[in-house]
Amino acid sequence: MNKILLAKFFAAFSSLSAGIAIVATRFVISDTDPETIAVLRFGIGALCLSPFLFIGFTRNPIANADWPKVVLLGILFFGLFAFLSNAALKYTTAAHGAIGLATSPIITLVLAWIFGRENMTKVKMICVILALFGVTIAVSDSLVENSAGEELLFGDMLMLLAALTVSIYSIFAKPYIVKYGGIYFTSIIMAVGVLSLIVVLQLAGEPIQLPNFSPVNWWIILFLGVVGGAIQFASYVWALEHISPSTVGIALTLAPISAFIFAWPILGEAISYQAIIGLILVVSAIVIMNKQPH
Repeated sequence: MNKILLAKFFAAFSSLSAGIAIVATRFVISDTDPETIAVLRFGIGALCLSPFLFIGFTRNPIANADWPKVVLLGILFFGLFAFLSNAALKYTTAAHGAIGLATSPIITLVLAWIFGRENMTKVKMICVILALFGVTIAVSDSLVENSAGEELLFGDMLMLLAALTVSIYSIFAKPYIVKYGGIYFTSIIMAVGVLSLIVVLQLAGEPIQLPNFSPVNWWIILFLGVVGGAIQFASYVWALEHISPSTVGIALTLAPISAFIFAWPILGEAISYQAIIGLILVVSAIVIMNKQPH
């Protein structure tokens, strides 16, 4: 198996596992809080990646001038993103959350255009409008005048903010992924993100405490840490090193599909026709966008 084919497999695996991780997070979020799940998930993930961290520090230590930006990227991605995505899933459904997160390639396009790193053609602009229309349709069942609808909408907005942090990270982390290597860099920022959450919670007077989980919930947390943390993100950055970002972006559309498949049997969440239509529009926008020259 050549590296290109393997990278495509890892991109697909990462996206599918991201959708399953959304369902798993939704399963345990009611028994604890977003911060605790973030620390447990990525703390386990950081431990799994610690061998790459030690080897990387020996062979290719981070330059002193790069440390401030590396720390900020760690806080942004495995601190702020981890909190926002978990908090979103406390209020919205797995299907809504997966569709919101899948908009990150579209948001990345808009930000890259704003920062002068991407040309905005008419086709790409149509894709942005199509994706926004798809998200609007997907969450339209939450636009009702009752408390449940308000909670769904609040969760959807939090997930879009989480997708925004992913996009910002994608734009500014690429040079460091190339310079230091994807898995090594991921091991660093994952550890930084977890430490930042612990410090912030300690300063806020709410230190992390182990939740009173059932054995099933602890197995789910272990899955989130090993598969949904270390393996998922290591696979993603390895794929990003060997194939184009557009190809990885297309693979990201698999995340809502796997979330849709597992949400109903595991969570009992009915998938609305609005969510399906919205998913089709968002996926179509990402696929069309990624077929355009960058």
